[in-house]
Amino acid sequence: MNITHRNGPQLGALAMRSAADPAPTRRAPGRTRALRRILRVSSREREVVPAPDITYELLDGRQAAGHGTELQALHAEVYAAPPYRREEDPGCFADRFRVQSRQPGFVLAEARHGGYLVGYAAGMPLRPSTSWWRDLTAPVPDELTAERPGRTFAVVELLVRAAWRRQGIGRVLHDLILSGRPEERATLVVAPAAAPAQNALRNWGWHKVARTRDERPGSAVSDVLVTALPYRGGEGE
Repeated sequence: MNITHRNGPQLGALAMRSAADPAPTRRAPGRTRALRRILRVSSREREVVPAPDITYELLDGRQAAGHGTELQALHAEVYAAPPYRREEDPGCFADRFRVQSRQPGFVLAEARHGGYLVGYAAGMPLRPSTSWWRDLTAPVPDELTAERPGRTFAVVELLVRAAWRRQGIGRVLHDLILSGRPEERATLVVAPAAAPAQNALRNWGWHKVARTRDERPGSAVSDVLVTALPYRGGEGE
């Protein structure tokens, strides 16, 4: 499953370097609960098989910054495939990631098999001056777009490598970055054609509130989704 980030690619295919001195990591506080949820999902949905030997870590912006090259490679791999088939200048990703990772409250969850990065999710709180709602394709109520400190957390990336999908990894990453968030709601942007992502997000409690189109020439239309926080969980991968 892939989710789209604003002013850039779609939320990654749930289908979201090797640094010489990697940044220190800490164990994700929601890891055990998230893994238990995936095991329950597996008992209900036979097509979702928990991936063995996957470790999850929750990083802040300083820690995530040390993994930028590795994250960019995964991002490029996911978005080169259908339905996106899009190439992005590595410098654009680096610039965007540098800005995002320095935002107050930025968090990134990564999934690894051994030392191999198989997926990641990232997000941050929206500021009152955010441009998130700027390029909507149709008018919406002012209450939907009004931002204040602590109202909205934006999921800007959620990517899993194609070979590792349908194993619950995307769901764990999703739950890790939303677990315990103090904001009132979360939002993300996803391509209308990304059927696996759309279906998964619907099962997880997200709903469409608008459509948006990036101001850059040739940009595709994307769906803007919202879910209430604290996150209560849903079903499926």
